[in-house]
Amino acid sequence: MVIRSVRCRNIRSKIVVYRLFREGPEQHLGEIMDTIEIVPIRDEHVESFHRALDTVARERRYLSFLEAAPVEATRAFVRDNIDNGFPQVVALSENDVVGWCDVMRKARPVHAHVGVLGMGLLPDFRGQGLGSRLIGRALDAAKEFGFHCVELSVRADNSNTIALYRKTGFELEGRLRNGVYVDDAYSDLMLMGILLRRA
Repeated sequence: MVIRSVRCRNIRSKIVVYRLFREGPEQHLGEIMDTIEIVPIRDEHVESFHRALDTVARERRYLSFLEAAPVEATRAFVRDNIDNGFPQVVALSENDVVGWCDVMRKARPVHAHVGVLGMGLLPDFRGQGLGSRLIGRALDAAKEFGFHCVELSVRADNSNTIALYRKTGFELEGRLRNGVYVDDAYSDLMLMGILLRRA
């Protein structure tokens, strides 16, 4: 598999993913090219974003909820992000949302300099470098927005995602023991953060 990134007009990142496959009895190698765009979320992405969100939530392993809120609540969430300029980017494959990354401001004034990162990718699009690129775009937007630091939480048994966050600059800041309870089992939560600006 080969992944290339090119810069496009309107400051969109375009990720071109080539997947090698075997075809026919002679097992010749060919290439399938899928073009994935990373763009700021827009109103027309809401329904597709909602489907992606619900798919990842129902895996019961990655998000802090087990199914997506109703589509109208998701629409209100997206509209609020757009209206307030909060960073939220989506990865599009043939106009369908296949991944997202957002940075939300904490509610209390004393924490308003802190953003909280949330992200997800549909299963078929994991392990191809797309997560790193989504996070990179979201962190760039978070810095431009004015956030001083960004934090997140991730289940301790989710080693692949922890490695992804470390790769993109996040550091371990703490551990919440038994922070999650799903399907009759407790899991610890790892708290991670990144400073976008030094004090």
